[in-house]
Formats: sequence, C-alpha cells, structure tokens
Amino acid sequence: MKKSWIAPLLIAVMFLLGQQPCSANGLVQPQSEAPLRSESEPKLPDQDSRELMYKDTLMLFLLPHIEKKIAEIYAPLLTITPTVYPYLVDVTDIKRVNGFRRFDFLITLNIHPTVGPHLSVGEDTMTFRITPGPKVKLESFKHLRDPRKSDLTPNYQNILR
Repeated sequence: MKKSWIAPLLIAVMFLLGQQPCSANGLVQPQSEAPLRSESEPKLPDQDSRELMYKDTLMLFLLPHIEKKIAEIYAPLLTITPTVYPYLVDVTDIKRVNGFRRFDFLITLNIHPTVGPHLSVGEDTMTFRITPGPKVKLESFKHLRDPRKSDLTPNYQNILR
C-alpha cells in the first residue's frame, strides 16, 4: 500500500517533462540562438493549417509573376536578382471584385525579397487581378524600401549599385 503513490508521481513527472521543448537533438533552438528577423517581415507560422496550404498554393501560382516584377524593380539597385521565397510573401488583402461567387479577385501582397542566406534587400507591395482563364495581371505595385548597406553582411555589400 505504501508504494501506491509511486505510479501517480511518475505519471505526473513524465507529463511535466513532456511539456518542455528538448534542445538536445538540436531541433529546437534556444531563443538566444534564433535568427533575428526584421519587424516588417512576416511572422512565420509554426504549424500547418488549411488556410496556410491555400496561401502556399496561391503563392506558387503567383510566384513567376512576382519574380518577374521583382527582377525589374531591383535591376537598377542590385547587381544580382533577389530571390522571393513563398513563405516571405504575406497576403495583406483579398477581395472579390464583382460580389459573391464572381471569379474576379484582387489580391494584395507584401513581399520581402532576399539575397544569399536570406538577407532582406527591400520590401514591396503588389496587387494582382486574377480572373477566369486563369489570367493574372499586375494591377499596381509600390516599392516600399530599398536595399540598405547595413542589412547586408560585408561579403554581400558589393551587390549594391
């Protein structure tokens, strides 16, 4: 009878220890080692969802159109073309143009192009019109931030024009 408290105690200890992230395998970084991100860059999600899958699918569809315009915008600013990663594009607005169940959409994106090891080189907003076909047309864009020397590591500062 005296040993009946051992099993509940072991279960409680295992439950409490199971709640702590384990960094022994290197999969969970301590906060001090986590990479620093600009406040303007989108917050990356930590788990999958249906909404995230829809967003990622849409980004794959729009990525060629985004990359084409980014290459054009940054050509006079950089000696290399920046990369746009779908997870660094944030959907800021989407609306149906002609009302319920009409397939004419305006989607506004906030884009953070990078170079090298994900060094941010600017920020841009683009609005695309997506219509049946599917047809994609860039309705508007706004270049929000130029590349800054202070954002680049010394070995990437030579890409600035």
